[in-house]
Amino acid sequence: MDQEDMDQTEPDSTVDQVTNSGGRGREDPGRMMAESEVIAQEQKVEEDDEARSEATFRFKVENFSSIKDSVLSEPCIIRNLPWKIMIMQRQTQTQDRNTKSVGYFLQCNGESESSAWSCHANADLRLINQREGTKFSRKIGHMFYSKENDWGFSHYMGWNDVQDPEKGYIKDDCVIFEVKVNADAPHGVSWDSKKHTGYVGLKNQGATCYMNSLLQVLYFTNMLRKAVYKMPTESDDSQKSVALALQRVFHELQFLDKPVGTKKLTKSFGWETLDSFMQHDVQEFLRVLLDKLESKMKQTCVEGTIPRLFEGKMISYIRCKNVDYKSTRTESFYDIQLNIKGKKSIDESFADYIQTETLDGDNKYDAGNYGLQDAEKGILFDTFPPVLHLHLMRFQYDPVTDCSVKFNDRCEFPEILDLSSYIQSKDAEGGERDSTSPDSSKYLLHAVLVHSGDNHGGHYVVFINPQGDGKWCKFDDDVVSRCTKKEAIDHNFGGEGEELMTARHCTNAYMLVYIQQSRQGEILGPVTQADIPEAISERLQEEKRIEAIRRKEKNEAHLYMSVKVLLEDAFYGHQGNDLFDVETAPSFEFKIKKSATLREFLNTVAEDMRWPVERLRPWPLSHRTNQTLRPSLVELEDGDRSMTEVAENCNPWTVFLELLTPEVEATRPLPTFDKDQDVMLFFKYYCPRTGKIHY
Repeated sequence: MDQEDMDQTEPDSTVDQVTNSGGRGREDPGRMMAESEVIAQEQKVEEDDEARSEATFRFKVENFSSIKDSVLSEPCIIRNLPWKIMIMQRQTQTQDRNTKSVGYFLQCNGESESSAWSCHANADLRLINQREGTKFSRKIGHMFYSKENDWGFSHYMGWNDVQDPEKGYIKDDCVIFEVKVNADAPHGVSWDSKKHTGYVGLKNQGATCYMNSLLQVLYFTNMLRKAVYKMPTESDDSQKSVALALQRVFHELQFLDKPVGTKKLTKSFGWETLDSFMQHDVQEFLRVLLDKLESKMKQTCVEGTIPRLFEGKMISYIRCKNVDYKSTRTESFYDIQLNIKGKKSIDESFADYIQTETLDGDNKYDAGNYGLQDAEKGILFDTFPPVLHLHLMRFQYDPVTDCSVKFNDRCEFPEILDLSSYIQSKDAEGGERDSTSPDSSKYLLHAVLVHSGDNHGGHYVVFINPQGDGKWCKFDDDVVSRCTKKEAIDHNFGGEGEELMTARHCTNAYMLVYIQQSRQGEILGPVTQADIPEAISERLQEEKRIEAIRRKEKNEAHLYMSVKVLLEDAFYGHQGNDLFDVETAPSFEFKIKKSATLREFLNTVAEDMRWPVERLRPWPLSHRTNQTLRPSLVELEDGDRSMTEVAENCNPWTVFLELLTPEVEATRPLPTFDKDQDVMLFFKYYCPRTGKIHY
């Protein structure tokens, strides 16, 4: 198992100084100075919080020499889960002799019976040297889940080395173990994202790759969210409208307390399979979505919002070296694709982007009347948009293997990006700089979209700085948690050197979102209830109400049965066997609780049909063995029997309802039917002239 995939806030040395040898270990404040003040404050706030991401705890093992089975420490609560240190004696057979070692493990959520949870953590497993005040340390990184709820080292250190008083690890047969844990927010357990961060996540509904990350980025582009709410969708089809589906997702992200579903959005898009997402990269998905929104906003009060936010201009030029001739073309762009292969930072990527190409030799430029000329070809940026999307080209086609490969090269990006050196004036001869507004070329990092794994799938998360104030959050599908600036930025540059074969090596940023600092207040300004048209809120609330009713009906469907009621009218005009045609005869349908009595059913029918209950009698229609359908008798005196019993478990149950017509005086009830004396007859008349049957 590789131990190098750890990056703690402490130095990575295996032995470090203890500043407080007794009690709980505290970090040396001198080493914490590198962290920003904000992070230090956040950590201070989280110290006693069970939802904290990081904690250090100790386990004093008394009578160490007599350990036979494993021993467990008291739990320390991190990310709302119990973590324990587990120590045991391990035996190994080497070259015909037994070697004893100390087994040292970190256990997470060990007593849970659930199998649905998981939590990724990095940890530093330390052994305290009680004589020298130092720590021996080994690091782990692991995804803890029900089948692998402990992780560590079977052979952390030789048993005799720990037992040797000269080495300083044992004192009065007591050994002290210490673990520093840094855990991500867990999945599959009760993690309240709204409570811990103020935001909610998006459900992982399978096969949506980068979509959840991108939707969160667009949601937190507040100026866009306001425009999305104002799109007219009153008459849109709720199944097919992308605009309405996005309004729904944004509204739920803003007001719900639990993770939001995206099935209606992917359905409206027509991208319901993994193939749809694998065939299009994040840039194509973003373009398709923004195009649909731009079209929907045309001829409305928010027309032009998309280009105002995301459109920049670049000038492609070809300039002849020896004659006064220049050809230019201005083009719009909504994002920039930067090459990161072999580039140390995105500054180098930008420099590469505007690199000029020389046209000479066989590749001279045809300059019209001037003929073939030596020239240089390049790109100048005219304007950058207020919201700048940078796609780092980590996934590229490899002609040798005929498939996409992922580049994990380290490429650094700053929190504040100064683009002044890449903005050129339109008529710049020799590339002179336009320095009219230096402030407008400074951009603040707003979001970092991250991919872990190789080109075949992997996992997508996004780090967002929602208000642009340096308070970062990690959005991992349905789980949202606070994180440090270092976790959001530095940890996602990409791997190199000794990290080559570890998990961190293939976890890196593939897209960055920067916001123009001079317009930060306008772009990230709060979205209030006043920004949401009433019609949208009302429509979405009505949808919710109907969905709740349907869900209730579905959940309770097994408690109800269906009763089809036919009146005498259904018999008129029927040609053929039986009294009516099962397929076409008009009928009334009632949903009745199976536990309801026959009397309750008849009262419901009487109330619905506005007919006195004493003037109606049901005749169940039963299938005979000769394939005919005939009325049978129900004892009305047995009115307290349940519907399931009366219908003999038939569902749906079909009945003919005999009514006493209004012509009969109102006070008279339906005469009782004596099954021993009375017979029910239905007459059909056959007309030989027309060849038809009349009821």
